[in-house]
Amino acid sequence: MLDFIKKIFSKPSEEKPMSIYEKIGGEAAVDAAVDIFYKKVLADDRISHFFDTVDMAGMIQKQKSFLTMAFGGPNEYTGKDMREAHKHMSLTEEHFGAVAEALVGTLNELSVPQDIIDEIVAVALSVKDDVLNK
Repeated sequence: MLDFIKKIFSKPSEEKPMSIYEKIGGEAAVDAAVDIFYKKVLADDRISHFFDTVDMAGMIQKQKSFLTMAFGGPNEYTGKDMREAHKHMSLTEEHFGAVAEALVGTLNELSVPQDIIDEIVAVALSVKDDVLNK
């Protein structure tokens, strides 16, 4: 009887909203997106030169880990914060825009719904000042 009374008077449990990570399909979706994203980035003359001396396998793995964390998935990211990671690069609005174009192009290629693309762009914009060292 006590359990029944507790159920009646307890607050309804609030369901946690789905994370972007869950909405896009988890690890497999992040992996696919990052692989496509870097193909686009490396093909873009506006930004590809930033990766000339970068270990791309390591970069791709770090990016997968970072985006998993940023999109609300398991946090296994151990890299630098965005300001520290980009401070030596002298990035401009054009560079940020090129990366954003590659990101949106990737998401469109993967048929991610526009409302989720908007959420992802909001995440990217939230770190823009740090990336551009403003």
